[in-house]
Amino acid sequence: MSDSPATMTSHRPYLLRALYEWIADNGMTPHILVDAQLPGVRVPPHTVKEGRVVLNIADRAVAKLELDNEAVRFTARFGGVSHPVVVPVSAVLAIYARETGQGMALPEDTGNTAPPDDEPTPPDDTPGEDVPRRGAHLRVIK
Repeated sequence: MSDSPATMTSHRPYLLRALYEWIADNGMTPHILVDAQLPGVRVPPHTVKEGRVVLNIADRAVAKLELDNEAVRFTARFGGVSHPVVVPVSAVLAIYARETGQGMALPEDTGNTAPPDDEPTPPDDTPGEDVPRRGAHLRVIK
């Protein structure tokens, strides 16, 4: 047996996936709170307010959702325009159900994990146009 502590991967993506599944299994709408100022975050600029953005990641709201160990990736429509979104797991501050507010603020990593070698790779179909800045808002569509 070795005296050195075992290096483990980050627990954050596992918590994120588990909470996403729990929220979806209960018929609720999962939302994530994101620190949009961290490196690697790719969201439409007009959705960011005070450095943060809330994103609806329900299956019915996004396309091609990926929740892997490095990032949350999907395509979604903002103001009727489709945008690719990339959020490194380290930038996800919380996940919760829109209807009840139940969820969890994700804890910081304990420091025994090695940082990734590079940032998540964004999709290649990123729009090149500038989008005017507006305040973020959510709208219920029935």
